[in-house]
Amino acid sequence: MKCGEEDKVANYIEITNKDTVGIVRINRPQTFNAFDLELMSVLATTMVTLASDDSVRAVVITGEGKAFCAGGDLKWAATFPRGAAAAFHELSARYHQAVQEIRRMPKPVIAAINGIAAGGGFALALACDFRVMAKSAVLQQAYTSNGLSIDGGGTFSLPRIVGLARALEIAAFDKPIAAEQALAWGLVTTVVEDGQALDEAMNMARDLISRSRKSFAWSKLLLTDSFDTSFETQIERERAGLSDCAASPDGTEGLKAFAEKRKPKFRR
Repeated sequence: MKCGEEDKVANYIEITNKDTVGIVRINRPQTFNAFDLELMSVLATTMVTLASDDSVRAVVITGEGKAFCAGGDLKWAATFPRGAAAAFHELSARYHQAVQEIRRMPKPVIAAINGIAAGGGFALALACDFRVMAKSAVLQQAYTSNGLSIDGGGTFSLPRIVGLARALEIAAFDKPIAAEQALAWGLVTTVVEDGQALDEAMNMARDLISRSRKSFAWSKLLLTDSFDTSFETQIERERAGLSDCAASPDGTEGLKAFAEKRKPKFRR
């Protein structure tokens, strides 16, 4: 399925392709964009589609209405026919597929946090490469206050962003994190005025897609995998990435532009 100009998928996710940026809008505002099994299944499929769609150079994820995403729909889980444990087991399978696609996607993914991002919505934002947060928006881990443990890759992303001690503090005390505090802790890339999160995320996406696509893909892959590999393995991967980039049209253009003392013009 190609990402069309204004392609609405099911009732829960809206996709718009604007200037080669795939805008994914979680559209369940009556629940503050909390996700049940149907929504998360659609989101996972959407991420798979966008990752392989050559007409999309970058992805922006945002929410409809007042929230970015309030995480898993606890009311849905509590009424699941086979019980809450089965509900979360099935839901997390789809959720983790979506997160894994975001983290492995060889193109930038930006969260435009227009409102509260809590629970799974918090972890979803952390899975993105960059986060633009509205001034009045709030981040909250939320799992532990409901007697649950963090999922969605949150326990992987959080300590790598803020450090182990701060991550444990966030998990244990579960205090809401205001925008300025989130920026100071490195949880978000930038903070903007209310109503401007999506616009700023789009500006960031346009900047990124003007740069070398292959260079970004290798940088994202190498940095993501650096926590799980030995030094020797990592530097061999770096050598492979450097050689691959140098052999590409972008690498050729970049080197030529440097020699000619001009700004490179990478292929779109």
